Amino acid sequence: MRITPAIVVELTLGMLGLLGFLALDGGGQSMENAKFPEVSKVERFDFEQKGIEGWKTVEGKWTAEEMPGVPSGKKVLVQRAVENQFNVIVAPGGPYRDVDVSVRFKPISGREDASGGIVFRFSEGRYYVVRANALENNFRLYYYDNGRRELATATVQAPALGQWHTLRVVAVADNIQAYLDGKLLLNHHDSRFQSGQVGLWTKSDSVTAFDDVVVKSNPQQK
Repeated sequence: MRITPAIVVELTLGMLGLLGFLALDGGGQSMENAKFPEVSKVERFDFEQKGIEGWKTVEGKWTAEEMPGVPSGKKVLVQRAVENQFNVIVAPGGPYRDVDVSVRFKPISGREDASGGIVFRFSEGRYYVVRANALENNFRLYYYDNGRRELATATVQAPALGQWHTLRVVAVADNIQAYLDGKLLLNHHDSRFQSGQVGLWTKSDSVTAFDDVVVKSNPQQK
């Protein structure tokens, strides 16, 4: 086939279009990292010395337990209730507006669900949650207000049962970005909840372990 200038232009435009498509999420928004203050307050929870002292259980059976092969130290936070629709525990500190939260989680078991999630902007029972599920190949962002409603989703390889994975969410103003194992997968805008506390989440019969919770926030905000 003879390569003409017109064909070169067409191929170039096609490649640019593909690159532009790859740079967008499902909602047609740029997947660049949200801007977070360089100077921020950092709070860490590893459950070694204080366990869940200061944490507030909303629903579920949350305990600090020793476990072999944990990311750091010997103890982790485990949720073992299997009869509730959702299980939530809220960390001390906050409320936060702009916040960057990460956690290591290991889905241990569950037939209906085997999930782990980060709750943020929790206030008066309302919150956002980003979660991964070892039984499903999706990664999702929801809000909860007298019922759970989906805001954004991405197709992923399901996180493996019995292995440690990393969740992270960055919320700056109305921009919410969520990561699984270091990869930015969700980029969504929603302004219904402005501020609140952060916490952890499971669903249904999930038995899940959590460790190394890190919360970064803007100390100038209240």
